[in-house]
Amino acid sequence: MSESATGAPGLVLHTSQGRPYRFDPGALCLELLPTGGHSTYTQYETLHTPADLVRWAGESRLASGLDLADLAVSDDELARAHELRAVLWRSTKALAHGQAADPADTEVVNAVAAAPPLVPRIAAGSGREWAPGATGSALLSTVARDAVQLFTGPYAQRIRECGAHNCLLLFVDTSRPGKRRWCAMERCGNRQKVRAHRARHLEGDV
Repeated sequence: MSESATGAPGLVLHTSQGRPYRFDPGALCLELLPTGGHSTYTQYETLHTPADLVRWAGESRLASGLDLADLAVSDDELARAHELRAVLWRSTKALAHGQAADPADTEVVNAVAAAPPLVPRIAAGSGREWAPGATGSALLSTVARDAVQLFTGPYAQRIRECGAHNCLLLFVDTSRPGKRRWCAMERCGNRQKVRAHRARHLEGDV
């Protein structure tokens, strides 16, 4: 589910118990990360086929008011998406902890970004649409270019990992106060509130 479907930015994820919650990572490139699959998270893989990558694109920020119905993705482009996702995860996690991204990972991002991106154009009337003939390579270039902008822009210092001890979701805090700590208040934020409430009651019973 995307911004175009609900009016709110971000993706709808599910807890281990199957409860849905909205997670807004704050940037297109970070929306690719929760599709899982890399390192020890192969059990969470959602991009099994080219059609899955097309579906993800339709749920991402890219689809807000724009039609990606003719997006064509090949098997090789799907494999490239897996590689880019792993690179973005490592780079984002490093930046979230005040470290520099691995130069080899940066080279991959730059190489993917060098391909022609998706092309927006004025639609009939006053709307906007993606030019026809969109490919998986163009999709990934657009994602990689978003990462270049994020990693080198003013919000690079606001890339964070969720503050919950058992949550690894990464996001960029674009809020005005810059005090976001949780992936989502309805998930980790509320759980922390419950823990704090219980701790206060336990202290009061001592």
